[in-house]
Amino acid sequence: MSETGVELLRERGLHVTPQRLAVLSAVTSHPHTTADSVLDRVRASIGSISRQAVYDSLSVLVEADIVRRIEPAGSPARYETRVGDNHHHVVCRSCGALADVDCAVGDTPCLTAADDQGFVIDEAEVVYWGKCPQCRSDRGVPQGTSQPNTNQPKTNQPEPSKR
Repeated sequence: MSETGVELLRERGLHVTPQRLAVLSAVTSHPHTTADSVLDRVRASIGSISRQAVYDSLSVLVEADIVRRIEPAGSPARYETRVGDNHHHVVCRSCGALADVDCAVGDTPCLTAADDQGFVIDEAEVVYWGKCPQCRSDRGVPQGTSQPNTNQPKTNQPEPSKR
């Protein structure tokens, strides 16, 4: 990890350890990665490290707002270093690929709560679901169209509203 990782940990008042630096490097170089993938990358980088040490490091980095944990339904938690900008994600229903989606600008009625119940809302979490270009082309579905994948189990995702 570069000097930037060391500085970032210190700025947040965290102890700088080889394990934390390796975990941060793994997440930085592979956004939207799972804890298991982080574990594999860290072991390849620094050698022996326990699964618990990786989970502990990820937890500390999330609490320090250095890493963001995202949890798409039906998928293991994923981690990324893009924090603080309230961006959203798109997930492929077939292969699980995940990508960033910037916030919509202009009129965004679905992101404005009809009744905030007295909460001061500071973030909206939106996950878009569909099929990635690779899965659409693998199944012979022309770009720009969608076709249900009957081989995949249904997730507990609500059906999109038809307005």
